[in-house]
Amino acid sequence: MSKDYLHLLLELFDVLVLRASEGIYANQFRTMTKLLFEVHLKEPENQFRFLSVLWTYNYNLSNQFNFKIDAVLQTRALYIGSVMLTSQTSQKKRQLTSAASPVTISLLINLASPVSEVRRAALCCLRSISGIKESAFHPILHYLVQKAEEIISDQTYVIQGLSSLFGELHSQQKHKTQQQKLSHALEALLECVQGIRCPSYIAGNVLKILKEVNGEVVLSYLLPVLDQLLGKVLSKPDGLLKDEALLLHFILGKYNEYSAALLCTNQQCLDLFIKCLHISQEIYKGHSTVQIRGLGQITKQFFAAVPDGKVQQKILGVLFDLLLTCKNPLCAQTIGSIFKGISVDAEQVSMELEPLSKVKNVTTVHQTRRQKMQQQRKVQDQESAPEESSSNWQRVTLILELLQHKKKLRQPQALIPVLFSLLAGCLEPSTGQENLEYIKQLILGCLLNICQKLSPDGSRIGAGILEEKFNVELIVQCIRVSEMPQTHHHALLLLGAAAGMFPGKVLHNIMPIFTFMGTNVMRLDDAYSFQVINKTVKMVIPALIQAEEDGGSSETMGNVEGVAIKIIRVFVDALPHVPEHRRLPILVQLISTLGGERFLWILLVLLFEQHVTKQGTSVANVEKETVLETDTEFWISVCCEFSAKEQLQTLIKILHYLTKLPENKEADDPQQKKSRLRKTKSQNQETELFNVESHSGKQLRHFKFLSVSFMSQLLASHSFVEKVVECEHAEELQEFEQRLLEEVLCYINAVASSVEENADAPTAKFWRALLSKSYDVLDKVNSLLPAEAFITVIRGLILNQLPSVRRKAMDLLNNKLQQCRHWPKEQIELLLKMVPELIAVVQHNTRKAEEEQAINRQTAFFSLKLLCKCFGTENHMPFIPVLSTAIDVISSDVKEERNVTGSALLCAAEVTCVLKALAIPHLPRLMPALLEVLKHKDELVTGEIYLLSAVTALLKVVETLPRFLSPYLLDILQQVIRLERIGTEMGPSSHLKIRVTSLITTLATKLPPRVLLPAVTKCYDEISNSWKIYLCTLMDILKEHIVVLEKDQLNAHQYELTALFVKALDFRAEHSQDDLEEVGKIEFHIITCLISMIMKLSEISFRPLFFKLFDWAKSEDSSKDRLLTFCRLADCIADHLKGLFALFAGHLVKPFSDTLNQINTSKTDEAFFDSEENTAKSCLLLQFILGCLYKIFLYDSHHFVSKERAESLMMPLVDQLENIIGGEEKFQERTTVYLIPCIARFAIAMADDSLWKPLNYQILLKMRHASPKVRFAALLALLELAEKIRENYMVLLPESIPFLAELMEDECEEVEHQCQKTIQQLEVILGESLQSYF
Repeated sequence: MSKDYLHLLLELFDVLVLRASEGIYANQFRTMTKLLFEVHLKEPENQFRFLSVLWTYNYNLSNQFNFKIDAVLQTRALYIGSVMLTSQTSQKKRQLTSAASPVTISLLINLASPVSEVRRAALCCLRSISGIKESAFHPILHYLVQKAEEIISDQTYVIQGLSSLFGELHSQQKHKTQQQKLSHALEALLECVQGIRCPSYIAGNVLKILKEVNGEVVLSYLLPVLDQLLGKVLSKPDGLLKDEALLLHFILGKYNEYSAALLCTNQQCLDLFIKCLHISQEIYKGHSTVQIRGLGQITKQFFAAVPDGKVQQKILGVLFDLLLTCKNPLCAQTIGSIFKGISVDAEQVSMELEPLSKVKNVTTVHQTRRQKMQQQRKVQDQESAPEESSSNWQRVTLILELLQHKKKLRQPQALIPVLFSLLAGCLEPSTGQENLEYIKQLILGCLLNICQKLSPDGSRIGAGILEEKFNVELIVQCIRVSEMPQTHHHALLLLGAAAGMFPGKVLHNIMPIFTFMGTNVMRLDDAYSFQVINKTVKMVIPALIQAEEDGGSSETMGNVEGVAIKIIRVFVDALPHVPEHRRLPILVQLISTLGGERFLWILLVLLFEQHVTKQGTSVANVEKETVLETDTEFWISVCCEFSAKEQLQTLIKILHYLTKLPENKEADDPQQKKSRLRKTKSQNQETELFNVESHSGKQLRHFKFLSVSFMSQLLASHSFVEKVVECEHAEELQEFEQRLLEEVLCYINAVASSVEENADAPTAKFWRALLSKSYDVLDKVNSLLPAEAFITVIRGLILNQLPSVRRKAMDLLNNKLQQCRHWPKEQIELLLKMVPELIAVVQHNTRKAEEEQAINRQTAFFSLKLLCKCFGTENHMPFIPVLSTAIDVISSDVKEERNVTGSALLCAAEVTCVLKALAIPHLPRLMPALLEVLKHKDELVTGEIYLLSAVTALLKVVETLPRFLSPYLLDILQQVIRLERIGTEMGPSSHLKIRVTSLITTLATKLPPRVLLPAVTKCYDEISNSWKIYLCTLMDILKEHIVVLEKDQLNAHQYELTALFVKALDFRAEHSQDDLEEVGKIEFHIITCLISMIMKLSEISFRPLFFKLFDWAKSEDSSKDRLLTFCRLADCIADHLKGLFALFAGHLVKPFSDTLNQINTSKTDEAFFDSEENTAKSCLLLQFILGCLYKIFLYDSHHFVSKERAESLMMPLVDQLENIIGGEEKFQERTTVYLIPCIARFAIAMADDSLWKPLNYQILLKMRHASPKVRFAALLALLELAEKIRENYMVLLPESIPFLAELMEDECEEVEHQCQKTIQQLEVILGESLQSYF
C-alpha cells in the first residue's frame, strides 16, 4: 500500500466515522464505512494493520502524513477494532495475536495513553484476544486484563505492572514453565522493537512501557537497534527522526546496574556504550546529547555492578580522556559528578596515572644515575614530543583535581607510590611545565586526603610497606624548592598529618620543617597561613612527644627536649618578622602543644635572650624603654594564656636556671677557657639557652636583671592574679607557691652573697639593683601566700644575719599589715610574738654598716607602730616595752640618726594612743624628751620628715592625754606657737601647717580653762616682749578656746580673762615706738580674741566691761595710744553687735566729738600724740572713730541720733572735710571711704528735715573753701547726701543753687568738672532739670 493511498484512507475514515456517529445521514455513512473496509481493505490482516495505524499514529512525533488523529478518533477506532476482534474466529485471532501482527503491540502502548477512555477502549480490545493461550503475549495480556481497573485509573500503572510481572522472572517461587512463558513474552516484545518493520515511534513507546523492565536480556535485544541508530547519527545526524532520537535515549536507559554485567560478556555492548560517550553533537535542540545521556547512566550502582575491574578501568579511562578532550562545560561537570559519586578502587586510578609516572619513578642512586644518562641521550626525543608530555600532565592534573574531593576511594594507600613518583617528576628541572606548582599542590592535597582516610584521628598506624613508600624527604624537598606559599601550606599540612602516622620518619626531618616555617610561612599575614602553622604544630609536635613516650629512655628524652628547644628558638627568632596580631596565638599554640609545664620557661628564657641581644644594638634610652615595656606586656600575655600552676612552675624553673648561671663572665685565661669548654660539653642542654661564651658580661647581667624584673611584673599583673583567684585547686597551688618562695629565698641569698663579694667592684650597683628586684619578687610571692605561712617565713627572715634580708623581711611585714585589715586570733598571737624580735633589731646598734643599721632600726620602729595600730587596742601588755624602748631612743644622750629618732617619735606616739592610761607613767620621760627635740629648731627645719614626725608625735600625745599635760603645758604652748610660724612659712597646704592647726585646735578644745588660762597668761607674759610676733598664735589659741567654753565656765573665768585682755590691750601703749603695722596686726588678733568673749556675754556682763575699758582708755595718766586701741575696739564691737551697740554708745558721742576737733588741723596745730608717729596715729584714730560712728548710724534703729547728739557731732564731722592731716592722698582716701559715707548715714540717722538744712548749709559753706581739694570733697559730700535722702533734697535745693553756680565757674577745672557732674546726677536723683536755675 502506497503512502498516498494510506493517507487517503485515513482521511476518508476520519470523515466517515465522524458522520456515521450522528446526523440524519448516519446510517448511510455507516454503510459507506463498511464498504471502505470491504472494498479497500478486503483481508482481516489489512483491516487490522490499518486500524493499528489509527490506534498509534498520534504517538508519531514526525507525522509524515501531516495528519492529526485526536483522542476521539483514536477511541472510535479502538471500539471499532474491539467489535471486529470479537467477530473474528479463533484461528484468525491466533494470527492477529502473533508476534508478526502489529495488533497486540499497538494495543499495549495505548495502555499508557494519557486519556483514560483510550486506555479503556484498548483494554476492551485486549479482553477480546486475552483468551488466546497459544499467543506468545498471553501471559502479558492475561495479567493486564486482570488489572484493568488500575490501568484505567492510572496511566503509569502499566509500567509498574509490567515491571512487577517480569520481575517474577528472577523469583524462585514461579514454576519453570511460567517463567519460560514470561521470558518468551518479553523476547517477543523485544523482537518487535528489533524488527525492521517496527516504526521508531512504536519501538519507543514499547520501551516506554518497559521502562522499569531491565536486565541483560533486554539490553542484548536492543543492541542491534542501538548500533543501527548510532550509525545513522554518525553518518547522517540531520536525517535522524525525533522518534529515533527518543528511541536512542530509551535504549541508553537500559544501561544500568541490572544490565552492567553484559559489558563484561558482550564486547559489542561495551563498544557501543563507549561510542555513545564520544558522540557530543546535539541531535535535537532542547534534548540532551547522546554523550550526556550515556554519562548519566554511569551511576554509583551501575559502576559497582560491573563485575570486571578491567571494564571499570576502561570506563574510567574513557571518562578521563573525555575530561581532557571535551569542550562542553556540562560534560566536564557531569564527569566530575560521576567520579565523585562512584566508588573507585585506588589501584584503578593509579593505573591511569602510571603511564606518566613510570618514567619518573626513582628508587635507588644507581637507577637515578642511569635515568639521567638516558634522559641526556633522549633530549631530542623529549623536545620532539612536547605536546604529548603536556597532554599527559594535563590529564594527570585533571585526575588529581577529581581526587581532591573524592571520598569513595577503596584502598587509597595504593595511590601513595604513584603520587610520590609524580611529585618527584614535578621536582625535576627537565620537566619544563609552567603549572607544576599547581600540580604539586594537587598531589600534596591528595596525599593529605589519603592520610586523613587512613587515620581519621591522626593516630599512629602500624609500620609496614606504607611507611616505606611514604617519602617525607621528598615533601621537605618540595618545601625547599618551591617559592609558592600555597605549595608550602599544602606540604606543611601533609607533614603534620604524616607526623601522627609515621612519627619516626617526620622526626628525622623536623628541623628543616620548622626552620622553613620560621623563615617563610610565619611572616605571612593571612588567615590561611596562620591555620597552616596551627595545624602543623598540632600534628607534628604531638608526634615528637609520642616518640619520647614510646622511646622512654633518658637519651631519647634529652634528644626530644633538645629538638623542642631548637623548634622554640626557630619560632622566637622568627617572631620579629611575624605580624603583631599573630605572635601571641602562634607561640601559645606551640607551647600548649609541647606542654606548658615543661617548655614555657624555655620560651621565656629564649625571649629574654633575644631581647638582651637585640637591645645591644639599640642606642636611644627612650627607645629601649619603649621596647622593653612592649616586650614585657607581650611576655605577660603569653604566660597568662596558661594556668596559674604552669606559670608558677615556669618561674621556679627560671630561678633554678638563673642560679646555675655563673656570677660573672670569667676572663679569657687559657687554662680557665679549657676547663670551661670541658664543663660546657658536660653541661645539660638547658645551659645552651643562654650561651655565656657567646655573650658579653654586660649581656649576662642584663639577662639576669631582665628575668627577675619580668617575674616581679608577672606576679603583680592583673591577669596572673585573676588566674590565681580562678584556680579551683587552691591546696595544690599553695604547694607551688611555697616552692617558689623557697626558690626565691635561695636566689636572694645567692644574690646577697654576690652583693657582698662585689661591694667594691664596678658591678656593685648592678648587684644591689638585682637584689632589690629579687626582694620585689619575694614581696609578690608573699602576697600569694596564706597568712600562717607568711608569718613563719617573715619571723625566720628577721633573724637572718644579713641586714638587707632583715630589712626586706620587715618591709614585707609592713606591706602585709597595711594591706590586710582582719586577722584571725591565732595569727594575731603569732604576730605579737614578733614584737620582742623587732625590739631587738631596734636596740641592736652596731658600728658596722651603720647606715644600713639605721635603716633597719627605722623600719623596725615602723613595723612596731603598725603592729600596735593593728592589734594594740586589745593587746596592751606587749607594747609597754615598745614605748619604753622608743623613749630610750628619743632621750638618748648619744646623738641618734634623725630618721631613727623620727620613727621612734611616731612609734611612741602610736603606742601612747593605744595604751592611753597605761602610758601615763611614761609621760615624765616622754614629754621632756619630745619637747627637747622640738626646741632644736635648726635640726627640725633642715629635715621636714623629722619635723613632721615630732609634730605628729606631740599631736597624738595631746589628743590622747590632754588632762595629764599640765606640767608641760607652758612649754607645749611655746613650741606650738613657734611651729605655727614655721608652718605659715611653708604654706597653708603643707603637711606641717595642717598638723599644727590640728594641734592648736586640740589644745584649745580639749584642755579645761582652769588648766589652759593660767598657762596662756604666763606664756603671754614671757613672750609679749621677746617673742611678740608669736602673740598672734597665742591669741588664736585663746580665741578658739573661748569659742568652745560653756556659759558658766565663761562666767567663772571672766575676771581672769578680763585681766588678761586689759593687759593685752595695753600692748600698743607699751610698744608705742614699734612699727605701727606690726603692732596693729598683733592688736587685731587681741581684739578679735576679746570680741569672741564679748559675743558670749550678756548685756549685764558686757556693760561694766565696756565702761571699764572706756575708763581705762580715758584715764588722765594713761597714754593716748590706749584711746587709739579703744576706738579700734569700739569700731569692731559696733561691727559685731550692730544695733545693740547703740545701747552703750551714748557715752562715746562727746569724747568722739572732742577728739575729732582735737585732731583737725584746720582748728588746731597741736599734735594729739606725743610720739613721732603722730600723723599716722591721728589718721588711724580718725579712721576708727569715723568707722565706729558710721556703723552706729548704719545700724541705728532706736533713733540714737537725737537733736542734741546731732548738734554735738554735726560741726566736728563737717569740719573734717577741711582736715588735710596726713597729706592729700590720705585726705582723699579718708573722705571718700570713711568721712562722706559717715556724713550721709548721719543724715539718714537724724531723720529730721530741720536738721538737714543746717547740715546741708555747712557742707555748702565748705564749697567756698580756699582749697580746691576741700571744695571737691564738699561736692562729693553734697551728692552723697542727696543720693541718701532722695526727693527730700528738693527742700534744700534752693539754697544749694547759688553755691553750685559759683563752682560752675571755679578756677579749678577738676572742681568745675565735678560740679557739672554733680548737677547732672542731681537731675537724675530729683527727676527734673536744673538748667533753668543757672
